[in-house]
Amino acid sequence: MDVTARLTALGLSLPPVPKPVAAYVPAVRVGQLVFTSGQLPFQDGQLVSLGPVPSRASIDDAYQACRVAVLNALAAVAMVADLDQVKRVVRVGGFVASEIGFHDQPKVVNGASDLLREIWQEAGQHARTAVGVSALPLGASVEIELVVEL
Repeated sequence: MDVTARLTALGLSLPPVPKPVAAYVPAVRVGQLVFTSGQLPFQDGQLVSLGPVPSRASIDDAYQACRVAVLNALAAVAMVADLDQVKRVVRVGGFVASEIGFHDQPKVVNGASDLLREIWQEAGQHARTAVGVSALPLGASVEIELVVEL
């Protein structure tokens, strides 16, 4: 599959890989698997969604931020492997900064899952976690990590 062409057809492109905010690398390849570090929703060097959901960021804003974070994760994958060699998305880890009592993390992380299915169709379906947390690095609303098979 020509992933760049698919992204273009969706009106998207891969951003530059965001610089790590601590002591880690954006992605590691182990055999035929690539594991990404958690990616925040950086776009043009700025976080697109801040604070807990739903009090500071709406569910829709956080959903869209997950799509941005996935593009950052795919850019990290592209650092260590050719995206056209991705056979399937294996797993998505989604973290949502959440207000106490908020239980719709799966709706938010669907932003990541939906985009991966748009890109890879059936091969974009994956195992997933959608976890609510009290805070994320730099005050981000969401963080996404991927495991893909080459």
